[in-house]
This record gives sequence, C-alpha cells and structure tokens, in this order.
Amino acid sequence: MVLDALEQALHDRGMPKNVIHHSDRGVQYLSIRYTNRLEAANLRASVGTTGDSYDNALAETVNGLYKTEVIEYLKADWQGLADVRLATLNWVDWFNKERVHSALGYVSPFEFEAMYYDKINTLGQVA
Repeated sequence: MVLDALEQALHDRGMPKNVIHHSDRGVQYLSIRYTNRLEAANLRASVGTTGDSYDNALAETVNGLYKTEVIEYLKADWQGLADVRLATLNWVDWFNKERVHSALGYVSPFEFEAMYYDKINTLGQVA
C-alpha cells in the first residue's frame, strides 16, 4: 500500500524530481522495493529520529485521523481488502485535495500548494 501511496503522490505532483521524501523508520519505508522506487524517481530519502524536528508526530496525528474517520467509522461496510484500499485512497484524496484547513486560510492543502507555486512563478517573471 505504501508503494501505491507513493505513486499517487508522484503523479498528483507531476512526477517531481530532486525533492526530499521524509518518513519514519517504519519497515515499509526502508524496504528495498520502496527505496529503489524513491531512487528511480530521483527522490532523496530522509528518516527522522525521535524528538527532533523530523520526528513522526504529524504522521501519527494523520494516522489517528485516518483510523478514526475511515477504519472505525466505515469498517462495517467493507467486503474485503479491496474495499479498505479504495476507502483509503478516497480518504487520502479528500484529505489532500478537498479538506479545508484553518491555518491555510480555509483552502485545501492542494489549493494552498498550487497558490504557493503560482506566486513563486509570478515573482520569477521579468516585468
């Protein structure tokens, strides 16, 4: 599933190059297949340590939201693993592209990122 999520992120962002991919020390993120895919996409891996600015507190918060909003709330409707995967992909898509966030001026993370890059591109143009 983590490879599927990585592929979705790569495609949603237009196959970016030379960026840093940060994760915790979970075995799935340190696996040979995953690290090979990061290398093939020209992504540099970064793994944090407990207590530093790169620890996984944010990831744990997101995982908690996921477990509450998807796993616990919807589980009665699932017929199998394919249903769990689809529910997960739908939630991640909603979380990144539709969910509004007060700290971002009540726009989605996807919209905020697009506005950020539009602003950078506009500043880089010669008048």
